[in-house]
Amino acid sequence: MGQPAPAPLKRTIRRPELHAMVPLGDTTIYEMEQRGEFPRRFALSPRCVVWDLNEVEAWLEARRRAPIDRTDPPDLSRRRARPVTRSARGSAAASSAA
Repeated sequence: MGQPAPAPLKRTIRRPELHAMVPLGDTTIYEMEQRGEFPRRFALSPRCVVWDLNEVEAWLEARRRAPIDRTDPPDLSRRRARPVTRSARGSAAASSAA
């Protein structure tokens, strides 16, 4: 009788290919993996880690669909070093326009 079809091979990518697809730093990717916000890497050998291409592409597609919540800009008047006041902003703009 017929044999079951073999499962398709999963394509994996190494770090350079990952960085070409996802322009984030190594530390950011690692931290996102630890929080469960990015596909986990797995080791092929003690010195070679890879990511599943399908998982990374699915993550990218989900990021495209979901809007990023933007935070409010910082309140510069609360800075300890060089606080910015409204009068200072206005006079700086007026002096640069002249």
